[in-house]
Amino acid sequence: MKMDAVLDELEAAASKLGVKVSYEVLAETVGGGGLCKVKGAWRVIVEKRGTAGERASTLAKALATFDTEGIFLTPAARDLVDRYRPRRAPGEESA
Repeated sequence: MKMDAVLDELEAAASKLGVKVSYEVLAETVGGGGLCKVKGAWRVIVEKRGTAGERASTLAKALATFDTEGIFLTPAARDLVDRYRPRRAPGEESA
């Protein structure tokens, strides 16, 4: 699957979760962007000059902090989000 299609899918998932996605030119010291909360609402700011893969990775990393189980994602998009999910320590019980 092309990264542009994965990026579109991740943007749609963010919208379903009520997370606003914006693309901005960021300072070099900021990196590729990330998740933040502005006036009580979740927002992902993404470096607009990045490649589709870099933009998708930034968005996937942010979405990995949310419960996306109820949202349909293709295997490519789901794998990317799951790559950034926090891992449980051995012996740690599930909630």
